[in-house]
Order: sequence, then structure tokens, then C-alpha cells
Amino acid sequence: MRTGIRNDLDLLAMYGHEEIPVFAGIDHPSDAKSFEVPESSGIFHGRNGTGNVRIPATSTSVQRDMSAVDFIIDAARTYGKDELVYVPTGSSTNIDAAFAKAPDIVEGITIVMMGGSLTQPGNCSSSTEANMSMDPQASNRLFSSRADITMIGLDVTMQALMTKKDTRTLRATGTAIGAFLADMTDYYIDISEKEDPAFQGGCNLHDPLAAAVALDPTLVTTFPIDLMVETEGPDRGRTVGDPTRLLSRPKHTRVALEVDVERFTRRFMHRLLSLASPTK
Repeated sequence: MRTGIRNDLDLLAMYGHEEIPVFAGIDHPSDAKSFEVPESSGIFHGRNGTGNVRIPATSTSVQRDMSAVDFIIDAARTYGKDELVYVPTGSSTNIDAAFAKAPDIVEGITIVMMGGSLTQPGNCSSSTEANMSMDPQASNRLFSSRADITMIGLDVTMQALMTKKDTRTLRATGTAIGAFLADMTDYYIDISEKEDPAFQGGCNLHDPLAAAVALDPTLVTTFPIDLMVETEGPDRGRTVGDPTRLLSRPKHTRVALEVDVERFTRRFMHRLLSLASPTK
């Protein structure tokens, strides 16, 4: 938690946007006292979370006093689902806690989540995606709610890649931001090639795709399905269709199964280059 908050603050300073607030979320899953971070997390993302590359900025800001859960509740009540999109790129712990504390916001928030897998093997186990494995109970409760959810899982995120050609373009900007983004991503590409048996020539853009779909839902084609998450046994954390709601209508959850890779990666690189290029 401390490392993540520090990284967030320093990255915002690097981009010149320290006005964006950072809130601390819950530091343990809903059924345990602490998160069990898998060894693979440090391998794939570096021990510091940024590929063991130093962020070229140090923020003077601090996290806000309000909790992330209370911020979610306040934002949902202030804006409503037509204006607010919540994009969890980790466990479902915070949004699950927000729904438990404020049930009135369940149908007043749009969720585009990175996590899960319906048609592909897991990346944490043979059947489990990493984010879902962190707090399966919270995700299962989230899927059983009436919240409007789009799941951006491994089905589509493993099709969206960033390559060494892209990092050379970032490095060619000649800026500290461009060098940092290139070095961090090269680490991710190299370790993916070494450790991932399904390596396709680049690193997967898991979280960026979820953020992009929050901005433009037309980037993906979705399948409506009521989901559940296995909470016990060897498949703990697996996302699968809920057989008890097979005939239910309407479906509140959609799973992305196709993605316009070229349009997404083009827009993503344009955004990175606009942030990394020298100010004109």
C-alpha cells in the first residue's frame, strides 16, 4: 500500500498533475488480515512496482485523509452512473466495501473492471486471473449485485500488446518521461519473454485497455452473462457463468471478448507520446 501510494504521487508529479488526489484503499482482502502478494508480481512488475526503474520525480503531495471507500461513495452520490465510471485494476475490495456501506449507490455507478477470464487460462493459476485471486469473495459479491459491470479480462487484454518498437518511439522523445516509460516497459517486455509461455512479442496492456474502454466502450465487443467467482477449492478466484442465473434478464454484467487492437494501441501510444514529448 505504501509503495503504491508513493508511486502514484510521484507519477502524478512527473506528469505535472499533482492536483489529482490520491486516496488510500483497504490494505487487506475482505476475508483476511493482509493481501498475499504472489511472487510473480515482483517478478513481472519489479520490486518497486515500476520495473525497478526510478520515477524521475518526487512529489511533495500526500494522500488525502478521506478513505478510498468514502471517496467512491461520495463520487457516486455526486455524479451518478451517466457521468462516473469506476475502473478497478486490482481486487474488488474497495468497491465491495463501498456497496456494503452505501447500498444506494449500487445502481448509480458504472464499472469497467480489469480482471477475470472467461475463455483463456489464468495468469495466476491455470484457471485464475491475478486480480480476481486477491479477493474472490468481494468479486463474487460484486457480480451478484445489480451494478452495471463490464469485465475487461484476459480474453481481450492478452491481445493488446506494447512492443520494443513502441518503447524506441518513446525513448526518441529525448525526455525523462519518455526514457522512464521506455525503460519500465522494456523491463516488462523482457520478463514477459522470459517467463510467459504465451509470449506474443510484447507485454500485455491489461490496465490501459480497461481505462480505454471506460472512455470508449466501442473498442470492445461484449457478451452479456451473469458471472460468479469460485471462492473455495483449487479453482478459487476463477470467473465463470453463474448457473443459478442462466435464465435471468436483464444481464447486468458484460464480458469483453473482442477488441479493436489497432485502434486501441494507436490511441494509447498517442496519449503516451503527448505526455512524454517536450512541451512546445
